[in-house]
Amino acid sequence: MPMGGLLPLFSSPGGGGLGGGLGGGGGRKGSGPAAFRLTEKFVLLLVFSAFITLCFGAIFFLPDSSKLLSGVLFHSSPALQPPADHKPGPGARAEDAADGRARHREEGAPGDPAAALEDNLASIRENHERALREAKETLQKLPEEIQRDILLEKEKVARDQLRDRAVFRGLPRVDFLPPIGAISREPADPSIREKREKIKEMMKHAWNNYKRYAWGLNELKPISKEGHSSSLFGSIKGATIVDALDTLFIMQMKDEFEEAKEWVKQNLDFNVKAEVSVFEVNIRFVGGLLSAYYLSGEEIFRKKAVELGLKLLPAFHTPTGIPWALLNMKSGIGRNWPWASGGSSILAEFGTLHLEFIHLSHLSGNPVFAEKVTNIRTVLNNLEKPQGLYPNYLNPSSGQWGQYHVSVGGLGDSFYEYLLKSWLMSGKKDLEAKKMYFEAVQAIETHMIRKSSTGLTYIAEWKGGLLEHKMGHLTCFAGGMFALGADDAPPGMTQHYLQLGAEIARTCHESYNRTFVKLGPEAFRFDGGVEAIATRQNEKYYILRPEVVETYMYMWRLTHDPKYRKWAWEAVEALENHCRVNGGYSGLRDVYLSRESYDDVQQSFFLAETLKYLYLIFSDDDLLPLEHWIFNTEAHLLPVLCSDGKESEGNEQ
Repeated sequence: MPMGGLLPLFSSPGGGGLGGGLGGGGGRKGSGPAAFRLTEKFVLLLVFSAFITLCFGAIFFLPDSSKLLSGVLFHSSPALQPPADHKPGPGARAEDAADGRARHREEGAPGDPAAALEDNLASIRENHERALREAKETLQKLPEEIQRDILLEKEKVARDQLRDRAVFRGLPRVDFLPPIGAISREPADPSIREKREKIKEMMKHAWNNYKRYAWGLNELKPISKEGHSSSLFGSIKGATIVDALDTLFIMQMKDEFEEAKEWVKQNLDFNVKAEVSVFEVNIRFVGGLLSAYYLSGEEIFRKKAVELGLKLLPAFHTPTGIPWALLNMKSGIGRNWPWASGGSSILAEFGTLHLEFIHLSHLSGNPVFAEKVTNIRTVLNNLEKPQGLYPNYLNPSSGQWGQYHVSVGGLGDSFYEYLLKSWLMSGKKDLEAKKMYFEAVQAIETHMIRKSSTGLTYIAEWKGGLLEHKMGHLTCFAGGMFALGADDAPPGMTQHYLQLGAEIARTCHESYNRTFVKLGPEAFRFDGGVEAIATRQNEKYYILRPEVVETYMYMWRLTHDPKYRKWAWEAVEALENHCRVNGGYSGLRDVYLSRESYDDVQQSFFLAETLKYLYLIFSDDDLLPLEHWIFNTEAHLLPVLCSDGKESEGNEQ
């Protein structure tokens, strides 16, 4: 329909716009041919709106289309169908459908396929009918009713925000306990001491250039020598400052820590009208502030952490309590990534809140934070898992899984990490977390962990019963996770999980060693005669990620095998040779090229994670001992809580 034909519908003689056109008699014309033509246009617009609404409902409210088609048209079990392609988020990639069809079938669906099909079809019919009813009800409403519903929804969100904050009447007094192992002596071995000092110098280089060229902004562009801000943080500023606080503290960079604290006190502002990633803001800002408080005892960090936690609570205002991925900090309105399986929330995002929110309740005296993340567990435990696996997508409205895509890398990774660390952080009292973790790991090992022809152990991605023999850099954290959980494994399995951690560490080291720059790609593959090598151009980049050295750190602490220090030092040399520039450190666009192709971003997690883990590898074990501290997924430090909810007793100043 030509745009000119629609314009009269959205204006009135008085220029009132849409509101005037829907208003009372003053804006309406008398009867006659012109009015008849306008009525025809209005009818056509209603029909067009109905069509769009039905399409919109099919996209966002119906179950995943791939499972619908496979179950209805082909009468096959949805567990055996590859998922539909989806638009990837940052760092992910849309899959080639032909590749998916060519992959070997690895697993069959458990149980009776006919019964599973019948259950799935019944669920599809129920969701389909509900979506159609909702669309029909919406179409029958007058524009004034729709506007009223929108206003009522906004008022409900505002009431929910007030309710959550009503419990909070100010911060209670907390007796700060001196942190255990926050500062350690220098290593006795001169060569180790020299290497540790070199890593501290790298931190100074990264920090000083951020301060010189991007102070107060989120991140640094070290080639352009200017600030860089990701949309993940909306208009919140200072991501690098908050992310680096605990690294500055443990490296005893006292002046830098004080100037960072002063910036937080004077400039860190969460009263912004912007949409943020709940996950990223939680792990970097909430985690960084909590860690800084537990190390220093400075009250400003506790105050800011709780203030930000309250700002994030509206994200949980969904029918199931599964939080939205994105939240407008001003309005409290949330939504999910549009590419995420029909408006689903992502496992690694809503599953990576537990550690921080338990500590927010501990430090604020407000139970609402713990209640929100405990409810997430309840929802998950009430769902049936395909072959015991947790799909990456969960619809926060229906409470049903989206696409059957399972990954221990991007979209899934830190959910499993937080199950294990919730058990450890609770002083080994959170038996539910322990049970969920080991059941998930058993399913992952059965259905997703494989060996290459030359004996490299890797974790593939599971897509509706098919395996994609690809492993991401993000997945490399799992070596450290398996080793960290080994002591609490089922009887007779401790050595097995330590060995599994060592095998994953070796595979990830190979992914580094097989590149020109000796730093690993974003993803590497095990198919077509290729092992631990990236074969697609959009998987060859390195953005200063920490997951490989994270696993080295845990393996060093738990085994003291000298090869992990050797491999860590190789990473230090590669960073210095290929990522260091005059203005800081930059990621690389292709790790297989002999010439550097910089991406011109110094990620905040390079200071929070990569350099921290490297520093700990070349420190004695009494610096941040693992029995007293838990690292969140951004390497921020949270103390182990005793059974009474208090952190472990401090024993040194």
